[in-house]
Amino acid sequence: MSTSEQSWFTEAHESSGSSIGFRTHARLHAEKTPFQSIEIYDSTDWGKLMVIDGCMMLTTRDNFFYHEMMSHPALFTHPRAKRVVIIGGGDCGTLREVLRHEVVESAVQVEIDERVTRLAEEYFPELCEANGDPRAQLLFDDGIKYMAECEPDSLDLVIVDSTDPVGPAEGLFNAAFYTSCFKALRGGGIFVQQSESPLAHLDLIKSMRSAMRTAGFQAVRTLTFPQPCYPTGWWSATMARKGADLSGFRERGAQTKQFNTRYYNAEIHKSALSMPEFMRAELGE
Repeated sequence: MSTSEQSWFTEAHESSGSSIGFRTHARLHAEKTPFQSIEIYDSTDWGKLMVIDGCMMLTTRDNFFYHEMMSHPALFTHPRAKRVVIIGGGDCGTLREVLRHEVVESAVQVEIDERVTRLAEEYFPELCEANGDPRAQLLFDDGIKYMAECEPDSLDLVIVDSTDPVGPAEGLFNAAFYTSCFKALRGGGIFVQQSESPLAHLDLIKSMRSAMRTAGFQAVRTLTFPQPCYPTGWWSATMARKGADLSGFRERGAQTKQFNTRYYNAEIHKSALSMPEFMRAELGE
């Protein structure tokens, strides 16, 4: 699926007939864990690059799009999210963004592969700044099992920050898993999951949204945002809510937030909720 030749790392995305590549200085690390293969590259213009099973996961330069959009829209939609669980998220960037919100009292990150986190601590230390926060708990366990055993009506927000729906992450994209998350959320609780590229994976987004509704979620919205290192350069997150809609958010809170972001703001939140015509037609909105 990928090659590293003539100082370039290139990921070919067969189903969309496209590829994305970054010029590199060197491969800094490579290993095979019990779950997947992980590589770290040093690029000429994009900082460090993490690759899992041949697929680009993040670069130093562009990860803020993803991490901010996986966290802040949901947190500014919920009136007061105190208890948060992140499934996956091993690079800890989403955890860092979640803990920028003072209202959050606990954030549990459940990552199946500890090596992802340890390599992030070494090569992406800026993403791991919140790992020592007393509100943070890092667990290295099966996220599907964790959510199935979670106490009912105990959480305010569940974020699924996973790899593509193959290998260790495959079981995170179905109604059975969504049902576990639905049961664990309190009324008004929010579930958000990375949902791939609207240009290349619209059928997957449709099936995810259908499965979320089957699990009991009444409101479902898909937000889009740029992500240069992922196939097509355009990505999405799909939010679902238990017993409430997703049309509004705490706009004043987003405008006056007491922390810095590089992409997210109130205007971006509103625009991300706007859906292009081709997505409206396919998703029935």
